[in-house]
Amino acid sequence: MSAFAPPPGTADIFPAESGSWRFLESTAAKVFTACGYGELRTPIFEYTEIFQRGLGGETEVVQKEMYTFEDRGGRSLTLRPEGTAGVMRALTNTDVANGNEQRVFYCGPMFRGERPSAGRRRQFHQIGVENVGRCAPLIDAECIAMLHNYLQTIGITGAVFTINTRGVAADREPAEKVLREYFAEHIDRMCPDCRTRLERNIWRILDCKQECCQQIINSAPSYIDSFSDSSKAYFEEVKKALTALEVPFKVSSRLVRGLDYYVHTVFEVTHDALGEQIAIAGGGRYELFLPGEKRPLPGVGFATGVERLLMAREALNAPVPEAGRADCFFIGLGAEARMKNLISANTLRKAGKNIALELEERSFKAQMRAANRSMAPYTVIRGESELANGIAIVKKMDDGTQCEVSENDLTDYLVKNI
Repeated sequence: MSAFAPPPGTADIFPAESGSWRFLESTAAKVFTACGYGELRTPIFEYTEIFQRGLGGETEVVQKEMYTFEDRGGRSLTLRPEGTAGVMRALTNTDVANGNEQRVFYCGPMFRGERPSAGRRRQFHQIGVENVGRCAPLIDAECIAMLHNYLQTIGITGAVFTINTRGVAADREPAEKVLREYFAEHIDRMCPDCRTRLERNIWRILDCKQECCQQIINSAPSYIDSFSDSSKAYFEEVKKALTALEVPFKVSSRLVRGLDYYVHTVFEVTHDALGEQIAIAGGGRYELFLPGEKRPLPGVGFATGVERLLMAREALNAPVPEAGRADCFFIGLGAEARMKNLISANTLRKAGKNIALELEERSFKAQMRAANRSMAPYTVIRGESELANGIAIVKKMDDGTQCEVSENDLTDYLVKNI
């Protein structure tokens, strides 16, 4: 490993790749803004209690995966492992607690100290949305439909949407009783993690991917039968709305998501191109108790992993956005020519053109090689003879044709033609 490689589980994103990242982020902003969402930027670290209270102290994220440290004042801080808790903390500073809906989206890095897997590093990136302050089945359906629209817009068609219901807090005890009685009879044949989950977080057993647990989980009784009639009706309304919005979905009682704050609707998106075990997006409805709040704030949202979106697009051979390319390359032979090129480049950049140029003293051949590497469709050449005659040579790179343009007309010519 190079001494200058990034830490394990992280990566450098170079210009050749960053065009695809910008495409995903800018398309998200366009799609989400059309639905009334505005961008919110929160710190990449929060007080640890924000995640302990928000995500649940018994979740594996809090127990095993967070990067936590102390500041100089002795307060415990944590690099954000997900976006929702920090967004909710920020929104408590608005009037959302009075039932005034807030629609926001975010983009940025998240951090989890877990073993890196396909499309998931220790520093990974998410694009997400949160609709906070109101609770209704149609809001959940609208959120899922917006995610469906976003994926199609970025070229990820054929994604599989799986949905389920977690009910409400009052539904948990009878549902957990059903699950605990069943799994207690089979726990000796299940993995060590599930043996721990039996007492600490029974819901996480349903999400276990270990082969020894699969058949047992698949035969589990339907805990949803123990939910209240109102919780069942809520879920039926969500399914009805998704059908009306022409969003294809399937229902799976095994889908519970990994965080304690979920209620009612939960959903996950996978794609055959990456394998059904790799989620490219997920979310649901939640209630979060945050410091200073006497009652939970309701919300619904989702997050999608940027790295996994890139993997899915690549697997589907989706068009790769063109990296930023120069419109014109300036070659200068001599100090005076280089100065004139710098002035011309500055003027054209202000006019919205992408300009590359050589500002060091180099041979004509070396500068032409640089012009070819830039892939700019036009090259402007200035040398002593061109300066003496008050002209510049403009060369069209695809066919090699060139013309002389007077210095007085050069800027207007380039603005119109490049």
